[in-house]
Amino acid sequence: MSIPPPADISRVVYLGTPALAVPPLLALHEAGYSIPLVISRPDARRGRGKEFTASPVKAAARELGLPVTDDLSALVDIDADLAVVVSYGRIIPSALLAQLAFVNIHFSLLPRWRGAAPVERAILAGDSHTGVCLMALDQELDTGAVYRRTDVEIDPDENLEDLRGRLVEIGTHQLVDALAGGLGEPIAQEGEPEYAKKITSADRELDWTDDANEIHRRVRVGGAFTSFRGKRFKIHRTSRTERGADLPPGGFDGLCVGTGAGALELAEVQAEGKPRQKAADWRNGAQPTSDERLGR
Repeated sequence: MSIPPPADISRVVYLGTPALAVPPLLALHEAGYSIPLVISRPDARRGRGKEFTASPVKAAARELGLPVTDDLSALVDIDADLAVVVSYGRIIPSALLAQLAFVNIHFSLLPRWRGAAPVERAILAGDSHTGVCLMALDQELDTGAVYRRTDVEIDPDENLEDLRGRLVEIGTHQLVDALAGGLGEPIAQEGEPEYAKKITSADRELDWTDDANEIHRRVRVGGAFTSFRGKRFKIHRTSRTERGADLPPGGFDGLCVGTGAGALELAEVQAEGKPRQKAADWRNGAQPTSDERLGR
């Protein structure tokens, strides 16, 4: 584990990369903490043009006028009380953990869903609750003791973007409140760990013989796809319905689609080569017949 943080914290180094890591950085700056350095991942090719672009955290740091680098070794000589890590994307070397106190915002109720995709895995597993942990960083994957823990209920229709947005907001407040009131002694994690592996294409491909709830969860995570008339067909939003329970898997009745158990109503879809659109508009144009199926 990293060294314990001091009781009085005023200088904070920040490590983060994606958009979800921007709000905690902004909150620390607004709260008046001195931020001598921000570290993010190197510029990467993004967008349709595949041009090298700064990460959201690097861009935010520049807007705030903060020093920012992608060189992790810059921490060796930094004068700081604490390093805050939020979705940085790289393991912190043990030598750095031995010289500076590190805390990490993790978006699950540890030890459940350690790893890269905790919010996605909570949705896919059908968890009714998840949460946010402010934890001490150590050399292993998300095994550090926990300073603060907040339980969060998952709405059964909540998509990944909305849930993650709520968790980021909660984690941001949790961080600022904890630093203002003193971190205190962290509590070791208890229980059997569960690991949140990265989401793959196999996780996103829909099997219409699965039950409606499982398919709905895959859609909520984002990037769900199937096929229609031999082409890739993305499904962006669905809703649960009591209608269409007798439909065959992938079969249509209006906007209802049958599954292995129950049915779902299509809300927003995207045919290959087309923009996202309301499912009703797609259906009016495509006119699927009663003998056609999704997944073919």
